[in-house]
Amino acid sequence: MSASAFTVIIPSRLSSTRLPSKALADIHGKPMVVRVAERARQSAASRVIVATDHTDIQAACTAHGIDSILTDSAHQSGSTRLAEAVQILGLPENEIIVNVQGDEPMIPSALIDRV
Repeated sequence: MSASAFTVIIPSRLSSTRLPSKALADIHGKPMVVRVAERARQSAASRVIVATDHTDIQAACTAHGIDSILTDSAHQSGSTRLAEAVQILGLPENEIIVNVQGDEPMIPSALIDRV
């Protein structure tokens, strides 16, 4: 891994309280979580992975060629979902992980790179 290599993990859950199924909300023909992953792919990240608790989100990712993994539905935050994803993926301790929230479809890829 080069000094600048990093992995983006996007925690995403289906049960949003303020906007139900927010991760799957349509934004110009694609689910929000897919739009977020597309932005992350425009960054210098070596990998972009969606960590989700729901098969509907995973299916949307698969349909759009986005890597995803299923995590436990009991997580109280995206950070703990991300930590589980790191364990599932078996990422090394020195791996740089950038946590991009699943409801940021307009995040500039340059901002991800700067993190």
